[in-house]
Amino acid sequence: MADSGSKTPRKTTVEKKPAAGAAKKKKKQGFSAGKVIFWMLAAAALAAISAMGVYIFVILNGNKILQQNIDKLDFSEASIIYDANKQEIGVLKVENRINVEPNEIPPLMKQAFIATEDKRFEDHTGVDFLGIGRALVKDVVARSMVEGGSTITQQLAKNVFLNADKTFFRKATEMSIAVALEQQKTKDEILTMYLNYILFGNQAYGVKAASKVYFNVDKLEDLKLWQIATLAAIPKAPSRYNPLKDAEKSKERRGVVLKLMQEQGYITEAQRAEAAAVDYEPPTKTAGTAGRNQAFVDYVLKEAQTNFNLTEDEVNRGGLKIYTTLDQNAQQIMEQTYANAKFFQKSPDDQIMQSSMVILDNKDGGIVAMVGGRDYMRGGLNRATSAPRQPGSSFKPLIAYAPAIEAGKYTPYSMLKDEKQTYPGGYSPRNYDGVYRGQVTMTEAVKKSINMPAINTLQEIGVSNATKFVEKLGITLDAQDRNLAIALGGLTKGTTPLQMAQAYSAFANAGTLHTAHAITSIVESDGTELQFKDEAKTVMSAKTAWYMTEMMRTVVEPGGTGAAAKFERPVAGKTGSTQLDLKGLEKYNRDLWFVGYTPEWTGAVWMGFDKTDSKHYVSMSSGSAGVIFKEVMQKALAKRPVTQFKKPSGVPDLKEELPPKGVTDLKAEVNPETGFVNLSWSSVGDGITYQAFRKDSTMADYPAEPLFSTQSTSYKDQSAYTPGMTYTYMIVALKPENGAEGAKSNEASVTIPGKTENGKEEPGKEAGETGKEDPGKEGEDGAVPGTDGDGTAQPGTGTKPGAGGTTQPGTTKPGTGTTPGTETDGTTGGTEEDAGSAGGSGDTGTSSGTDTGGETGTKTPGSTTTRPSTGTAPVPSGTSGNGKQPAERSTGGQSGSSISVMPDGT
Repeated sequence: MADSGSKTPRKTTVEKKPAAGAAKKKKKQGFSAGKVIFWMLAAAALAAISAMGVYIFVILNGNKILQQNIDKLDFSEASIIYDANKQEIGVLKVENRINVEPNEIPPLMKQAFIATEDKRFEDHTGVDFLGIGRALVKDVVARSMVEGGSTITQQLAKNVFLNADKTFFRKATEMSIAVALEQQKTKDEILTMYLNYILFGNQAYGVKAASKVYFNVDKLEDLKLWQIATLAAIPKAPSRYNPLKDAEKSKERRGVVLKLMQEQGYITEAQRAEAAAVDYEPPTKTAGTAGRNQAFVDYVLKEAQTNFNLTEDEVNRGGLKIYTTLDQNAQQIMEQTYANAKFFQKSPDDQIMQSSMVILDNKDGGIVAMVGGRDYMRGGLNRATSAPRQPGSSFKPLIAYAPAIEAGKYTPYSMLKDEKQTYPGGYSPRNYDGVYRGQVTMTEAVKKSINMPAINTLQEIGVSNATKFVEKLGITLDAQDRNLAIALGGLTKGTTPLQMAQAYSAFANAGTLHTAHAITSIVESDGTELQFKDEAKTVMSAKTAWYMTEMMRTVVEPGGTGAAAKFERPVAGKTGSTQLDLKGLEKYNRDLWFVGYTPEWTGAVWMGFDKTDSKHYVSMSSGSAGVIFKEVMQKALAKRPVTQFKKPSGVPDLKEELPPKGVTDLKAEVNPETGFVNLSWSSVGDGITYQAFRKDSTMADYPAEPLFSTQSTSYKDQSAYTPGMTYTYMIVALKPENGAEGAKSNEASVTIPGKTENGKEEPGKEAGETGKEDPGKEGEDGAVPGTDGDGTAQPGTGTKPGAGGTTQPGTTKPGTGTTPGTETDGTTGGTEEDAGSAGGSGDTGTSSGTDTGGETGTKTPGSTTTRPSTGTAPVPSGTSGNGKQPAERSTGGQSGSSISVMPDGT
């Protein structure tokens, strides 16, 4: 017990110790909390003192910077542009600025800018800390400086500095100047300075200059609400939202401005809706002027922003040296040509015929010269780069022929189908001249710009493969452009001359594509040099590029659609036109194109009207664009040595791809003794393979697969035996080593003599002559070897009809698509039950080949028709009929005497 009692206090003591410890911990925690509160108060006091010090520093620093840089608010050094020879060609500077006084600015205009740019303008002292907080949140979420949070005063302060990158250091400096400005200027003065100094695009600084440029309005008080909102929409992104560059985007942004004004109580909902609905129409005469090189200079300004990440304001005020690719001689010749009215169609009113042109240097993609339009004004619509139009047939080489050759299945001499047809979906295009030639070489299709071969080629290679190919050339197609109409340039959005010239330059450069560009380098005011980085890439094989060049050289030769573009240098190219779809005017065009190249340069010309209607359409010759191409290129290259297109090493000579000549003397006749159709023709060369095709009078076209292939110049067709049926044959010669096909031969036709299904006797060679039975015993195998010494005819035996009633399988030549088949419906090759059928009743036999009536039996691939039930018995001889091309073989002896040769075109 004693032991047990002595242990209990120990346990109690042990249990109490934590309690004592806990009490001590509480005491310690109370001391720490007090210290924390103390230090928090101390830190707050220190922060307040520091903040006051920072604020005093910001104020002093802001005033100091403002005084040191106040002159910079009057803008600074211009940027100089140099051509390819480092000669000055233009200046980018602030030269269009008209100051206004506070009383000249209508209240509605002030409200529009305050609502859009700084709704708390009247409340803050230069810096809107709520706006900054909002911007910081967005920056943290985006993990980058994406939101400016600048007030109107800060934006004005920013004009002091050239560096507009969004960094906290620049932001702090901007804030200090903004605070200083608020101390020294009234709100009205700050807003007036802001509206006088900000950039509105097109080198228009200040709201008054902008009203002149965009609306040709001199007094701000004359501006309407929609015009004021349009101006207020621009400063956020002058190159994007100015209405001369993009009226649709400008209208969208205007709608945002009007909505903000309505929400903040400056206008009513009715006013907002009315102003938002107005469509912008450029003034007849803008405040801008068009000087020499103007379209090129404007493009340089755009490229400095897109390729070098500079703002328009930085370029205008940065004192930059911008080195470009311009050839001043070519530019001057191009501008002189466009100033000559004789090259253009007259217009019935003020809307003149427009045109644009661009030339690229093949070796590096540099822009040699550029014209954006006949009446191009500074900052206006550059039709060479920013106004896509339907390219018409000039798109065929890019979307159909080049990808076909690149796929390895075609050569310039490949025979292409040229027949009128309707494609899936009801697409029914036509050739421009209404002529369909049956088949043409790819070269002829390119030279004469024939439509159907291009569409058929695109269908063969696949739209998906073709669009992938053309997108490698820098032309992005719309999602809706996944149809056969693109073979003729029927695009949703169209292309620009710059895009077309860049794509074609790959043909001239052995398949290598250089990015089209105007700027080679920029030297900043501190000496820092920014270089353009050309990302050259191989977009097609040198072989494809060479073959395309060889084909397109024929376009400018006599008989080609681009003959007007030829001059005393090697030239290749392609014409294009798009048909007018206005009722009664379908023979005229919307657009004309010529895209061509020499070994040195590639040029693209577009002609048409900005707005096509019943008074404004193209009635000039389709070769007119080629005339301008020739005029400019011939003169611009006159002082340069003439060079030749050079075949890239390793590319086979095109002569090796030459197809064989076409057979022109095919003959067909029925052998009166055997009943076979004997075919014969003359040789067109050594080592040539001849493919024979056959159709009968029930077929609209030839089967896809040949009836036979042979290297002989004769053949016995044992499968053409239906009495009264007309068989038509055609031969295609080809080189087995490369698959190059010659033209289709003339067509030769025969009509098998004998009685037809209706019991009428088919006339034979001699009227009334009856057929005699095939040699051989009734019922025995009347096999005919099928070979005629050429090793290509059918090796199997054929069954001649007889009285014995045995069935003998017939064998056809392997590889021709013909297989034996037993017919079981009382027709050819089966048990004949029609006592009136030629050859007697009870005959049985087997035939193989194309059925041509309504029976079952073996069919040749590609044929969808069947033979009528007439039997295979001997038939009386008769005269032949007219027909066109080959059919298939089947066994079975026939007798008769008939000869018929149908030349092409009869």
